[in-house]
Amino acid sequence: MSSFDETTGSVPTTPLQSGEPELRDGSPARVGTIVWGLIVLALALLIIVSRLGLVALDGTYVLIGLMIGAGAALVIGGLLSAGGRDKDSSTGKS
Repeated sequence: MSSFDETTGSVPTTPLQSGEPELRDGSPARVGTIVWGLIVLALALLIIVSRLGLVALDGTYVLIGLMIGAGAALVIGGLLSAGGRDKDSSTGKS
């Protein structure tokens, strides 16, 4: 049962355990999240375009193109992220 403080209208928070990661405000989005979001958007747009009959698409070529683009974006984004992390790190770990 939680202890609700009626005077402040809030529930007291417990401090983080030693094994729990601390959440930072304003942390940047992960590269993988952005790339997978772009893949889903691209697939949705391609499905809409093909259903409208504007362009005839071959599913195999579309899938190959998306995988090549996603792989390249993940590798480049990871390299850029690793490069930026090394400069900001105070421990010297990469």
